[in-house]
Amino acid sequence: MSRISILGAGAWGTAIALALDRRGGHELSLWTHSDELAQQINDARENVQFLPGFPLPATIRVTTGFEPVSEAEILVSVIPSEFLRPTLLRLRKHLRNGQFIVSATKGLEDRTLLRMTQVISDSLEPAGRLLSIGALSGPSFAYEVAQGQPTAVTVAFSDHQIAALVQQEFSSETLRLYTSTDVIGVELGGALKNVIAIAAGIAAGVGLGHNSTAALITRGIAEITRLAVACGGLRETLAGLSGTGDLVLTCTGSLSRNRTVGEALGKGQQLPEVLAGLGGKVAEGVLTTRAALGLARRQGIEMPITEQMELILNEGKDPREAIRDLMLRPGKGEH
Repeated sequence: MSRISILGAGAWGTAIALALDRRGGHELSLWTHSDELAQQINDARENVQFLPGFPLPATIRVTTGFEPVSEAEILVSVIPSEFLRPTLLRLRKHLRNGQFIVSATKGLEDRTLLRMTQVISDSLEPAGRLLSIGALSGPSFAYEVAQGQPTAVTVAFSDHQIAALVQQEFSSETLRLYTSTDVIGVELGGALKNVIAIAAGIAAGVGLGHNSTAALITRGIAEITRLAVACGGLRETLAGLSGTGDLVLTCTGSLSRNRTVGEALGKGQQLPEVLAGLGGKVAEGVLTTRAALGLARRQGIEMPITEQMELILNEGKDPREAIRDLMLRPGKGEH
């Protein structure tokens, strides 16, 4: 029986715990930094705040204690990007060499522009913690994973054998994992698609139709791929589940928080008001937009959709003006 600890008891962390429990054969813990949240979940045996409607079996241990984290063979990090580093600095003395960490957070660190696996490594190595770190990403709404709807994602480690081990431990009749050694491509696909999803939501909010959404998705994957390849990722990865697959889902699905944020902005709401309406849930694309643009500038990569999202989110640009500016850019060849 494998011991697996999920770090972060939001909607996605809870859904992963439910999927792994459904598979069976694991000793599972769902760790949260919040004593209040842990108490709420344990009392209700349901994550009422972040994923209501899904009873948690007694086989999933919800805790703020460090023993399950120390004893786990596999750790799944689902901590929001802005809280990842401080949480790991708190946890790292309880981790041990030889553990595997699967990062399932889709974002970039705002100040450093680092991917989540880089943040994990950067936080743990100074303390002498040498763990194998990989990424899990793909088209996967937490609600549908919790329901047990068939879902396919990609798990990436630089060591294929570790990716294959996680694949074996996580795969079930409702969750299918494909392996990859392209950690960079898998992570950047998962992070950057959130920016394009905000753009797709804005297009819907201002009343644009299917033509506009299709154009945003197609040109969105083009600029995501440019940046990912410049950073060392593989073009083929961005054509797969963690690239095009996840982008299509978050740009078109009504369960997408990033698309929801964009739609509200397109209807004229202000960003602080929109974020307050999420009820404590995180739309990673809001912080990732600025980091993505910083990374693109560092690499000398043009990302016109991301540039306009930055202006809308952080400088209050009118969404209709941003759309106009995108359409009136100088003509170019497609490739």
